[in-house]
This record gives sequence, C-alpha cells and structure tokens, in this order.
Amino acid sequence: MSLESYKTDGFFDELFESDGVPHAAAAALIEQLDALSRADLKRRQKTAEDILYQSGNTFNVYGDKKGTEKILPFDIIPRLVSSTDWERLEKGIAQRIHALNLFIQDIYNDQKIIKDKVVPADMIFSSACYLKPCEGLKPPKGVWTHISGTDFVRAGDGEFYVLEDNLRCPSGISYVLENRAVLKRILPKAFQTLKVRPVSHYGDHLYKTLKHIAPDGKDDPVIVVLTPGIYNSAYFEHAYLAQQMGVPLCQNSDLIVEDNIVYMRTTRGLKQVDVIYRRIDDEFIDPTVFRKDSLLGVPGIMNAYRKGNVALANAPGTGIADDKAIYTYVPKIIKYYLGEEAIAQNVPTYICEDDKERDYVLANLDKLVVKAVNLSGGYGMLIGPKSTKAEQKEFAEKIKAAPRDYIAQPTLSLSRAPTLIGNGIEGRHVDFRPYSLYGEEIFTLPGGLTRVALKKGSLVVNSSQGGGSKDTWVLGEGEDFGGGV
Repeated sequence: MSLESYKTDGFFDELFESDGVPHAAAAALIEQLDALSRADLKRRQKTAEDILYQSGNTFNVYGDKKGTEKILPFDIIPRLVSSTDWERLEKGIAQRIHALNLFIQDIYNDQKIIKDKVVPADMIFSSACYLKPCEGLKPPKGVWTHISGTDFVRAGDGEFYVLEDNLRCPSGISYVLENRAVLKRILPKAFQTLKVRPVSHYGDHLYKTLKHIAPDGKDDPVIVVLTPGIYNSAYFEHAYLAQQMGVPLCQNSDLIVEDNIVYMRTTRGLKQVDVIYRRIDDEFIDPTVFRKDSLLGVPGIMNAYRKGNVALANAPGTGIADDKAIYTYVPKIIKYYLGEEAIAQNVPTYICEDDKERDYVLANLDKLVVKAVNLSGGYGMLIGPKSTKAEQKEFAEKIKAAPRDYIAQPTLSLSRAPTLIGNGIEGRHVDFRPYSLYGEEIFTLPGGLTRVALKKGSLVVNSSQGGGSKDTWVLGEGEDFGGGV
C-alpha cells in the first residue's frame, strides 16, 4: 500500500514531514507499511480487533442503544514520539505533578497559596471538586496523586501543550498495555526495527507505588483494587490491573470497617487490608461522609484512612487540582511552590468567571472551544468553528447563568496521524495521555494512550464520542525526528 500519495493537508503530522515524505525516524515504519498489500493490512487490522475483543478489553457507553459491550476502536498504525520530545515531556510532567501535589496538600491544610493571593479563594471554594471533609488530611508519605494521566495535544507549531490534568481516577492504561501486546504480534518486524521503549513493566511500578504508601511496619502489605463493579465502563481495566499486580479485585460488599480498620471478607474469615487502589469517585467512596445514597462505597473507610490504618490511592480530594478552571493557574502554582517556570505549557485559556474574559468569550463563541469545568468525555463542550448559531446562543445563556462552570480556549490545529480508514490511509487528529506514578519518585511510563478522532475533520477523540486509540511508540536514543517539546 503506497503512502507516497499521503497528504498532510497542512497539519503537523506525527509520521510525515510533508506530503508523502516521512520524518526520518518514521521512514523504516513507512517502508514496512508500504510493503504490505491493502488486503494484508486490513487482515492484520481485523486480527488485532479480534484479539482485543477476545481478551475482554471492552468498555460500556452508558445509554448506548447499540449494545453495552464493545472494544475501543484500534488503529494498527502506531504513533511515534522521539526521545528528545519524550525527555522534555517527562520533565514537564514530573514538575507539574510535583507542584500539583504540593498545591493539594496546601489547599486542604495551611492554604498559604490563597493567603498569598496567587489563586483566588472563591475559585477554590466554589469548585465542585473542593471537598470539605478532606480538610486536614495528611496522606501517607505526603503523596495525594499516586496515579495520574496528563492530556497533551500537539499544535500546528509542533509543540506539545497540556490540555488538562487527570488526578482522580484516570482510566485508559489497560488500552496502552493491551494495544502494545497486540501490535508486537501484528507488526513484529517494525517493532524490532525501531528502538521502541517497553511499557509492560507498568504493573510492577504500580505495585511498588502502592506498597510504598502502606502503613508503617507493613513490609508485606495487603493491597486490593476497589471497583464499582461489572457495570462500570472501565471494569475490564480494574480487573486487568488487579491481575497484573497479583492482588484481589474487590467490590464494596467484599470490605468492611470495624474499629477503624478495613477488612476483606475471605473464605477463611476477615483479613486486614492495608492499601486500596480505589476506582470509585470521591463522592461515592464513603456514604457516611460524602453521598449518603451511595451503594458503591464502604461505610467508615474515611475514618480508617484519617487514622492511618489504611492508605487510599488516589487520595480523596485530588479533584481540586484537575478542575478545568484551576488548570489556568498551574503555571503560577509551579512558580509558587517550586520557583520554576513551567516546562510543559498550558493551552491559552479564558476563565468565564472573569468579567473581561467572559465578555471576550461571548463575543467570539464561533472561534473558541468552550468546556464545562466539571464534565469530561467530550460532553458539555462547544467547538465554535463547527457549531451552529443556535448552539452558540445556547452556550451563551449557559455561560451567563453560571460563568464559574465554563472556560474557553482557542481552537488548536491539532496534529494528525496516518490512520487506516476503509481501504486507504488518511490523516486523523490525535491527542496523547501519558500515565505517571508517584511513589518514592515520579515515574512516567514511556508510552501512553494516543486517542484518535476517527470521524473526518473531528477534533473530539473521546471513546464515548466515537474516538479510537493507537499504540504509542516512544523511541530510544538516536531515533529523533523534528517537533516541539
């Protein structure tokens, strides 16, 4: 299948420098793809999809009438990240997570950053993500954000920009690991030719991270993964990660709190639990503290946590640092706590709570991307250039009614990557989510989830909105190609 006719259409492309001309490091991959017939490429694509489905790596889209169980659409053409780009991304992510961790600790304790007027108090206390029951919390080893995912986009200038932070229960790592396992089988020659850094050791790093926060004196801690259950959209991932670490997968009915100690029910009686990797949102984790109607949480777990008898990852309350309005202050947060300039830059952002910025947003809705600060998955969003006058009017009313709930950003020219579409290969827009673990130190897996907007011209990559994924190959030293960060 010849890629000489591939068109970049003026976008920064992850594999091609210009029309039909690959980046130097991508040349070997493009050559091997060219050697495959169209039928062979499609056959390999079908094989990859069959493997993923048979593995059970599926997700649910709530309310989807087409069926409850489906694989995340997967494209077998990988996305490459140079070692130079990766080195800078890695440093930027570590700096960001370190600063945000200090920010969360401060916000729920001394609140110095508010007293010094770096971040406005009303911006903190008006956030739906600020949890008053977390005031005074001091997590084990001082770490709140044990597992995080940082969303990046690459713009037309070739630079990576942080789109948002995910510090509560970030999902998607199972796709990273499964996509890699599949692609090593589907394109083995290409994988061996390029110096691709491994991702298979993530489970080991996750286990070490969780073991690190165990209560003192627990050299062989009992660690569990807490899931909302089989109907959760990411249940496969919960089970997958428990299996990768060799630890039990629990639902709330498997756990009980007695005398501020968490126990797991087993066939041999109760067994004390030391560390819980919880995949349940904050508001559902303990019905005696947060939502009283929660049927997913464990009554009393927050008291056990406060007394240091169990560790939770991530710590409750981390959502205050990934509120989309707080995001705009992250460069100032980094400067305040670390005395450094941000390595990974934000996308320019307008806060609708601010009178002047709101006026600008309302006057330019046809040019901007407007986001609801407390929604995700591509919901609650207006993409100005692709919106109708009626949609713009609707969002204008929403912004005027609740300005704190909205931010706006310029419409970026997102980078594209070659994607198998029908019988040909076409460019599709992509983003990038690397995953990090904060234990004794901050570790970022050399890879990540590349999400791809499969609809032509679409900028929405979310799986719930028709997006798919690609394997991300972070190249070793000496395999660089041009680009930004």
